[in-house]
Amino acid sequence: MEYVNLGRTGLRVSRVCLGMMSFGAHPDRPWALPEAEAEPIVRRAVEGGITFFDTADVYNGGESELVTGRVLPKLLSREELVIATKVHGRTMPGENGRGLSRKHVMASIDASLQRLGMDYVDLYQIHRWDPRTPIAETMEALHDVVKAGKARYIGASSMFAWQFAKAQAAAAAGGTTRFVSMQNHYNLVYREEEREMIPQCIDQGVAVLPWSPLARGLLAGNRTRSGERLTPRSETDPFGDSLYVHEIDFAVVDRATEVAAARGAPSAQVALAWLLGKPGVTAPIVGATKVSHVEDALAAEALELDASEVERLEEAYVPHAVSGHD
Repeated sequence: MEYVNLGRTGLRVSRVCLGMMSFGAHPDRPWALPEAEAEPIVRRAVEGGITFFDTADVYNGGESELVTGRVLPKLLSREELVIATKVHGRTMPGENGRGLSRKHVMASIDASLQRLGMDYVDLYQIHRWDPRTPIAETMEALHDVVKAGKARYIGASSMFAWQFAKAQAAAAAGGTTRFVSMQNHYNLVYREEEREMIPQCIDQGVAVLPWSPLARGLLAGNRTRSGERLTPRSETDPFGDSLYVHEIDFAVVDRATEVAAARGAPSAQVALAWLLGKPGVTAPIVGATKVSHVEDALAAEALELDASEVERLEEAYVPHAVSGHD
């Protein structure tokens, strides 16, 4: 496993981040695994050199953070672990139970740390943009979280490039902590981030941590062109259905299958290897519900595609409407 700096920080992270959304049984996600089934998957990730783990306060009603906090300390020391979580979605009742106000940010970091059983997180991320809260208020609150020792760094997730620039400018104007990472929607079938967000991140030295690197399993073969759903997740993931366009995306899926077949590798490995080779990408956030999913991610980290393979994978792409910001 290769390790790299998180943007322009000194924090070292594995080139693959294990997404923990799949862990923590909850009725909202029938495919999410209970702790006993999650532990062997996380263990294999650690054995493969993964030290970077991403969760969020809204995942599975907080169960993801609970599982993260119980399983990982069995496998690595706190200093070896890089733990990321997020704030924004509704986790508490009432008008102030969601968003990025100072009130909700301060309440949420304490709640996340309690569920994780940790004194701090390494990366605290805003899960989405909050149009109801002035960004200067959010940046100041996040700065106070860092200064209180509850987070080492702060990051952001899916938004427009102008919004990200506005947030960074607000931090600079207020003399507060800046975002060091962007967790955005980016994969072989959704490449709109290449237009503005990723060039901005490269220019500013911000780490890029793509979510849904396999397009919610589409690039791993969990759906067929005829519409058949082959996994429990694909059968119960309406958000995933909202992100992709069946009529145009399967041309890219088919191309990934062809390149993978020529390589003698699963299409998931080829799709991840393509993403790992793209400019600016620090560590894709890979979800897993089987040990084999981790094996594919580990193999992809070592797989180098040549220029002709990259060209073949990319030439079938058709521009998309922006998605993933909601």
